Amino acid sequence: MARGRRVNSSGERSKQLLLEKAIELFSAHGYHQTKISDIVKAANLTQPTFYLYFHSKESLFNDLNSEFQKSFYDIFNGGLAQLEGNENVRKKMFAMLKDILSYFVQNPNLTKIGFFESAEAEEMKRELADRLVEIMTVHNIQGSMLEHVDTRIFVESLLGSLERLTLTKLLTEKRTPEMLAEDIINIYFAEQEELVR
Repeated sequence: MARGRRVNSSGERSKQLLLEKAIELFSAHGYHQTKISDIVKAANLTQPTFYLYFHSKESLFNDLNSEFQKSFYDIFNGGLAQLEGNENVRKKMFAMLKDILSYFVQNPNLTKIGFFESAEAEEMKRELADRLVEIMTVHNIQGSMLEHVDTRIFVESLLGSLERLTLTKLLTEKRTPEMLAEDIINIYFAEQEELVR
């Protein structure tokens, strides 16, 4: 067995510290530029301690990405469940976007990893687009506002805006989650009923 701190002594604190420092380093330098030695140095721990909790840098990165995706999907699925039906679309989309953007603000480094850096991020966004297209098509959420625009183009455009504006406005603290959610809703759902605040 690797030498280092025992798992049950102050191990939970050591593991948490490794996770925190890994999130910081992965989000600042990316997966490939971050080494295990960088993580343990930043946490002021040893490499044997690292291996008590993680098999490899890849397993640690995957754990962080899984944590992000689970939380993101919980928020997204909760929002989608509310979207069924064609009433109050703006209000429901606003609430879902505000919740997603609030999560991003509360977890900026984890967001950089899970929404932008990880290999699974693109697959996750494809799945999100598929789910949104399905909901919008089944419930005719677009209505007449985009009768000449393909639903997939509309959804991909919406997700692209979410990605770009998260980087340029939200994570740079130029807009709050509420402000940015309202901006996006006003662009993409302008012809739906008025946003109820």
